[in-house]
Amino acid sequence: MTDTAEYITLLVISVAITLLVGRLLVMSGQPFLQEVFQDEKVTTSVNRLLSVLFHLITIGVLTMISVWTLDIGTQLQNMVVKIGIVLIVLGIAYGISMLVLIRVRQQRRADQISEEVQLKLADGGISTNPLSQPVHPVHPVQPVAPPNGL
Repeated sequence: MTDTAEYITLLVISVAITLLVGRLLVMSGQPFLQEVFQDEKVTTSVNRLLSVLFHLITIGVLTMISVWTLDIGTQLQNMVVKIGIVLIVLGIAYGISMLVLIRVRQQRRADQISEEVQLKLADGGISTNPLSQPVHPVHPVQPVAPPNGL
């Protein structure tokens, strides 16, 4: 196999795997985003934007990997090692993407819980806004006269 054939084969395999993983990420991320945004249009839009970001970064890195020169042994062994690196990069990119989606969902849940607590406290007549409560000193300050008529 010539260097060009190896290069093209590696790119074809890498891009195909990237597209499959990206599709899986889009399908897996949809429920997370739907829960966060609660609007189908916004969810779909954000999901597409995240998908484009994933693909651009991953394919860019994979393109750089494809031109690395390795001398592991035979050309087949070199190709297998490069595909292994591709799979590791894809796994890391997928993991980071899922962690971001999970983090966004957790933040949204925390915000919802905070809003619910504030509403319940407000229903009970308790304000959670420190600026809305009047500030009264515990002991009023009395003017002090200087000693000996100074």
